[in-house]
Amino acid sequence: MDAALDMPAAAANASSLIELSGVSRTYVTGADIAVEALKRVSLRIDAGEFVAIMGASGSGKSTLMHLIGCLDRPSGGHYRFAGQDLAVLDRDDRARLRREAFGFVFQSYHLIPTATALENVEIPAMYAGLAPEARRRRAAELLETLGLADRMFHRPSQLSGGQQQRVAIARALMNGGRVILADEPTGALDSQSGAELMALLRKLAARGHTIILITHDRDVANNAERVIELRDGAIVSDSGKPVDSRAVPAAAPGLPESERQRTRLAALAEGVEAAKTALRALRVNLFRTVLTLLGIVIGVASVITMLSIGEGAKQAVITRIGSMGTNLLMVRARSYNRRLAPGASAAVLMPEDADALAQLPNVMTAMPENRGNVTIRAGNIDDQTRIYGTTPDLPATRNWTVRIGTFFDWEDLRSYAPVAVLGQNVADTLFPRVDNPVGRYMLVDNIPFQVVGVLASKGSVSGDEDDDDVVFIPLTTGGLRLFGRRDVRMITVAVEDIGAMDATEKAIGDLLKARHSGGQQFRIYNMKSWLETASEAQNTLTLLLGSIAAISLLVGGIGVMNIMLVTVTERTREIGIRMATGARTRDILQQFLIEAMVVSGLGGIAGVGLGIGAGIAVRSFDMPTVFSVSTVGLAFGCAAAAGLVFGFIPAWRASRLDPVAALASE
Repeated sequence: MDAALDMPAAAANASSLIELSGVSRTYVTGADIAVEALKRVSLRIDAGEFVAIMGASGSGKSTLMHLIGCLDRPSGGHYRFAGQDLAVLDRDDRARLRREAFGFVFQSYHLIPTATALENVEIPAMYAGLAPEARRRRAAELLETLGLADRMFHRPSQLSGGQQQRVAIARALMNGGRVILADEPTGALDSQSGAELMALLRKLAARGHTIILITHDRDVANNAERVIELRDGAIVSDSGKPVDSRAVPAAAPGLPESERQRTRLAALAEGVEAAKTALRALRVNLFRTVLTLLGIVIGVASVITMLSIGEGAKQAVITRIGSMGTNLLMVRARSYNRRLAPGASAAVLMPEDADALAQLPNVMTAMPENRGNVTIRAGNIDDQTRIYGTTPDLPATRNWTVRIGTFFDWEDLRSYAPVAVLGQNVADTLFPRVDNPVGRYMLVDNIPFQVVGVLASKGSVSGDEDDDDVVFIPLTTGGLRLFGRRDVRMITVAVEDIGAMDATEKAIGDLLKARHSGGQQFRIYNMKSWLETASEAQNTLTLLLGSIAAISLLVGGIGVMNIMLVTVTERTREIGIRMATGARTRDILQQFLIEAMVVSGLGGIAGVGLGIGAGIAVRSFDMPTVFSVSTVGLAFGCAAAAGLVFGFIPAWRASRLDPVAALASE
């Protein structure tokens, strides 16, 4: 026997390594029927014993093995291992004990089918924190000692039954194998392979390992030094420990501390191993993987394409506005704002200020305005809208044509005429079945006004308000009948030469300071504010497009969750194997989270390429697109986040599986 199978240096002799006192185990079936698999079993097994537990099918021997190996918990009684009561241990503590003290050899081998023999043997050491190179070297030594040097890179399907069982034994010895639990290890082997396996177990027992053999075969049981027979969940006979039994070490034969990973690289190594496992799992179901990736690919590509189109449209609009220019300066009085500068008095703009501004050089028009929200009615239809008191300069100042009728004139302004010009939406709302509402009457806050014109549709410029949902009336009429004030909210100045706009803005400020003493404050808005407004509107559009595209990514994330749930179901036995070899709740959770993120990450990479390609294709239709690193990063980050978020529930479900139930899964 090679040194790879040796126990550590012998320690003091100890007894009662395993002690069960009145242990029972009751299962509740789906029909709420209680089945007592074990009935107050009391048993002591000393370190180094070779014990066979035999009985017919249904006698409770496998249940007893699961309890001894910490795969299950007793319903009653006490179980002590090396003097410690295991009732106080949680899931992860029990996983640590399985990892450090127990090694399992199952009848059906329970090897992970997608991993090689070497990778199967490495699993316990991976969860124990052994460095990759060290565990690979130890696994290779074990396989070589067991005669599998030329088979270590073969998968289970490429190995015979006897070879698979030897791989399982190597795995059981990977972390030392202080206690080896063999459940019907010869049941699936031919007679020769079975004899070789029993010879190996006897040799391990001679080396000081505690061997607990579960079998229904008397000939197999006779290989052990002690035979315990179960029937109907109770011990009916126990041959007892031989008088000449050897003194054996009690210290747990774990991995050398010098070989354990105690650095921050441990988590990285675990992540790399989980990623490798994920890629293996993806290759097994390649077509399903491609379909799953497709949802993420489409989602990421949609986000990149939509955001690039939105950003391109934004820059195109800003460029268009910049090339057109805006010849408007808007003067507002600070009296309409909530806060004033210290020592400043409330500023008031008057219609006479507009007359004075109109005399400045480079000023084409100076139009005073007031604004309010009103209720309008025509017949049995009413609505809420905005109303402006203004002057006949509005069509020229705002470059807004009248579609039907005329705009009110200066005589209407001087005579306080109750006339109104409607925006297109207001006309459609109040007079839905009238082609020409000119000459009809409407009520504005219960005051009658006659419609004299309807403006052409202008649409929304600000992005916040619809400019067609508006009513214009003479400034004087509004001040007298609606607003109750002569001062005005704003004066809109149209300049002739945009190049001299800054000079005109300064002249307006100087004139208003001269006309209004006492530190009164005014604010003048120029082209910059218009560009900012347009930019905000396009940002909103871009956000809308991105949100629509994100729905595709959401659907892809749901697809990942669905596939991961199916994967957990298909790989339930693998999860049980990993738990039996010492995987903690965190290890299983991490494994499946990383698998979900690998799927999303691969889909994200493919989606980035497709999205950029789609954006370039859109350009061929004269539609501007602009790509940015932030957009690509956002899309890929969302894909990774989708894997993390939508993969959590399947991963959590996998981590909470019961080890015994998982191992029994088909």
